[in-house]
This record gives sequence, structure tokens and C-alpha cells, in this order.
Amino acid sequence: MNASSSSVETPSGKGANDENFPVGSFLLPKRLRPHVAVYYAFARAIDDIADNPDLSADDKVERLEAMDLALIAESGVGDPAFDKAHQLRHSLLETGVDFAHARDLVSAFKQDAVKNRYANWTELIDYCNRSAAPVGRYLLELHDEDKAAFAWSDPLCNALQVLNHLQDCADDYRQLDRVYLPGDWMAEEGVSVEDLAQPASSQPLLRVIQRCVRHTRLLMADARLLPRNLYSPRLTMETAVIVRIASALTNKLSNKDPIAERVELSKPEFILCGIRGVLFGMMT
Repeated sequence: MNASSSSVETPSGKGANDENFPVGSFLLPKRLRPHVAVYYAFARAIDDIADNPDLSADDKVERLEAMDLALIAESGVGDPAFDKAHQLRHSLLETGVDFAHARDLVSAFKQDAVKNRYANWTELIDYCNRSAAPVGRYLLELHDEDKAAFAWSDPLCNALQVLNHLQDCADDYRQLDRVYLPGDWMAEEGVSVEDLAQPASSQPLLRVIQRCVRHTRLLMADARLLPRNLYSPRLTMETAVIVRIASALTNKLSNKDPIAERVELSKPEFILCGIRGVLFGMMT
């Protein structure tokens, strides 16, 4: 790849509206929303590179490393290929937020480029700690919250990541040959990755999925403490909404087969989570 090329990014067309949770919503302080938008744009750009099925692993890693270098060293100044990295660099310098919350994402997506299987739940959570937890940490630092709250934001973000993996487990396998289900749990049930290509889950595969759901519930037990331990009223409302979305989606996945159908919240369910989260935040 030519580092000066304007085609470093490989846009998928996905945006904030495609996420399970509100990104930079009106609940956040107006002055901070542009910074959140810049962070999300960078995260989306590097995620799209990692998920592009037409790129080789080496090409993905090279592109991601170029974006990382542009972020930390402002290389390629004037090259539109790295606009999102440069914009985030300036935002992080202006706000004083740790660069680690962007660079950890790069680390995770570089791993996505070369690693397609996870041996156990511990390996999966290590990945989530770099692919999801940094988002919550970024928001907390941006709002000048106590870093002690990472103890609750990490489980929330990791739970959202696992839920997303479960929603997309069939597509991830078919399109990217990527499987996030813990390999040891699959082996215990006699499940093979090829089972993910079937039109519906077998009972053993469904037991693996439900085991992931149960472990997600454990993450959510800690995550529910997050809105109660924040200072910013607006961030409290935002996180309370996200907690309710994650809880509702966890409940839905406990009763559905994500191989047989797309498991997601309906618009009314999403709105109800929003109303309940906002009310909680207003009363806290």
C-alpha cells in the first residue's frame, strides 16, 4: 500500500445509526458532541479496514499501522487519507484525553486482521478490553469523570461487544471466517465452526450461545452501577439509556436464536429504553 494514497480507508457505509447504542446523542453536552463524532469517525474507519473481506491480512495491518502513525505523529499532513486520524489527534490534544483510548482500538483491529478464533472467554474479554472498553474510557475522560468508573464502564462496553458478536456470529463466520464464540465451550458441546453456516442453531450450538449470554449477564451486574457513580447529569442519562439497551438485548438473546434470525430491539423497545434511561438520570 502506498502510504500517501487517498484510499487507505475502506468505508463500509455503516454509521452511528447502525450501532446498538446511541453515539454522541443529544443527551451529551453540546460542546462535547463534535469530539465524540471525531472519535467515532476514526473508530469506524479503522473497524471498516479490519472488516473488509477483500483485503489481505497484511494489507489490513499496514493500513491500520499507517492510521496509528498518523494519529500519534501526525504523519502524512495534508493527505486526505489520514484526515480522520489527524482530526482525532487534534481533538485529543485539545481535550487532554489519553491517546490510549484510540490506539487500543487500533491494536484490537490489527488483531482482527490476523486472528479468527478465540480459545476461551478470557481471550475474548482481552480482545473486548481493547476493542470496546476504550470507548467508555474515552467518554469518561472527556467528561472529566473519575477513572475509578472504568470498573463499571469496562463491563458495559464489553457486554455490548459480546452482544454484537452474538448478533453477527453467522455473518462473521460466513463473510470473514471469524468466530468469537469461545473455542473451549464449543469443544465441550461438540460444536464445530461449520455449524454457524447452518440455517438455525443446533441444540449444542445454542447452549454455547446461551453460555455467552449468561456470562454477559455477569458483566451487566457490574455495568448497572455505572450511571449511579457519575458526576455529569447528561452522561448519567446517556449511560443509563445504554445500560437499559444492553439489558433488553441480553434478555432478547436469551430467548432467540441469532443464527436463525436477526435478534435486535424494535424501534418501540429502543425508545422505551431511552425514556426509562433519561428518567433514571433525571432522578439520580
